[in-house]
Amino acid sequence: MDPTHLTPPTQDERLMALLAHILQIISWFIGPLVIFLVKRDSLFVRFHALQALLWQAVLVVCWGIGMVFMFATVFVTIATQPQNPHPNAPPVGFFVGFFGFWLLMMGAMVLNLVLSIVYGIKANNGEWARYPILGRLAWRFCSNKA
Repeated sequence: MDPTHLTPPTQDERLMALLAHILQIISWFIGPLVIFLVKRDSLFVRFHALQALLWQAVLVVCWGIGMVFMFATVFVTIATQPQNPHPNAPPVGFFVGFFGFWLLMMGAMVLNLVLSIVYGIKANNGEWARYPILGRLAWRFCSNKA
C-alpha cells in the first residue's frame, strides 16, 4: 500500500506527528511512545511516532556501543600499562576512551536534533517522509496493522 493514495492527514494528525518528532528531543522515547499509544487510530500519526521510537532505539544502541568502547579502552590501557613513573597520573586510555565516547554521543545528539526538526516539519506539512532506513521498517509495521 502506497501512502500517497491515502486521505490527507487532518490538522490534528499533522500536529500530533510533529509532536512525536519534536518531543523526542527533550523526552527521548517517552513522548513518541505516549503519542504512539494514544493515537493508534491514525495511520499517519502512528507511522511518524513509530519512526521516532525506532530512532530512539538506535540512539540507545549508540550509547551502549559508546560505553563499551570507553570502558574497554580504559581497562585495556590500565591492564597493559607498565609501572607508571607518576602513580597519581590517570592512564592515557581514560582520555582516549572518554573523548571517543563524548564524540560519538555529541554526534548522535546533533543528528537527533536535526532529524527531529526536519522530519517534524515534514510531518506538519502532511508529508509521509521516511527516515533513511527506519522509515521503511516503520511503514511495513504500520501498514500491516491498518
